[in-house]
Amino acid sequence: MRLLVTGGGTGGHIYPALAVARAWQERFGSGSVLYVGTSRGLEARLVPPTGIPFLTVEVQGLPRTINRELLTFTPRLLRGLKQGRRILREFRPQVVLGTGGYVSFPVVALATLAGIPALLHEQNAFPGLANRLLARRVAGVALTFPEAAARFPAGVEYRVTGLPVRPEISRVSREEGLAYLGLEGKRPVLLVTGGSRGARSINRAMLGVYRALNQLPPLDIVHITGELTFAETMESISVLGIENYKKGNIYIKPYEHQMAHALAAADLILCRAGATTLAEITVRGLPAILVPYPYAAENHQEYNARALVQAGAARMLLDRELNGQRLVSLLTELLQQPRRLQEMAAAARQLGRPQALADLMEFLLEKAR
Repeated sequence: MRLLVTGGGTGGHIYPALAVARAWQERFGSGSVLYVGTSRGLEARLVPPTGIPFLTVEVQGLPRTINRELLTFTPRLLRGLKQGRRILREFRPQVVLGTGGYVSFPVVALATLAGIPALLHEQNAFPGLANRLLARRVAGVALTFPEAAARFPAGVEYRVTGLPVRPEISRVSREEGLAYLGLEGKRPVLLVTGGSRGARSINRAMLGVYRALNQLPPLDIVHITGELTFAETMESISVLGIENYKKGNIYIKPYEHQMAHALAAADLILCRAGATTLAEITVRGLPAILVPYPYAAENHQEYNARALVQAGAARMLLDRELNGQRLVSLLTELLQQPRRLQEMAAAARQLGRPQALADLMEFLLEKAR
């Protein structure tokens, strides 16, 4: 049974595809999966080290304005279609999975024209343009957020599977997470992260938290600044004369390789609202303060965040509203209400879908010819 997976550009498109590809390999053998991406996307760096066969097609996103890239779009698209047609003919998949990004559009479209059943996986509460355009042609759509169903055309078969997350996200215990971070667990643990690249607005707001730390209920802070903004954040701390981080309850680092352990140790998280992040924190049952990335395509992170807020699992601060004073006020409110945090944790756990990978695999197998 052969599966072709395609998706790229961002980790949100790539990681679910990789999770399914690995599971398919384990079930049907190493030659049963092919990943199709682009040579310029993040997938070109992430997929080859996994050992999953990887081929590229030459496509690019449709420019949203009239510029020089518009001149190369059509020739590149035609070459990509020719390459994609050849890949489908030679690999002969029984089913195709598209997880989004501009590379998935021509590959999934070609599969449907060839009579090969295809599924889409939509990670966000507001579906991406490629998936909305393809929805009428595919055999089904797997959703992470139920709210996304209303934004697809009528008549589309969809199933809420959730977003596959790494098994270690739910496997690591709180005790293991605390031990890894060197924490005793006597105080609530706030985990702060803006993703691997960091979030400057979150880091700047945290400076206000450090200044007001003595006004907050006792807590431990694990602050992952992102590699690009670590030096800047530490310089700001030094310039402002903030010394609290040296007292043993604030841990600031540029990156965390063992994120599963950090999530396991946390009692509250301050983060962006990408689909993968939200899938992980709901599987963990972790209350959240969400700051959606304001420049995400079609503002999908705000839609993601609102889904958790409406379920009672999170609070939201828009990026333009975020500052030290507002963050201190919200942290004080939440930390003074441990029962409220417990209710948020329970609501997050209700949203979590640890069986997402199994459900998505089942959906694919149902549609495979």
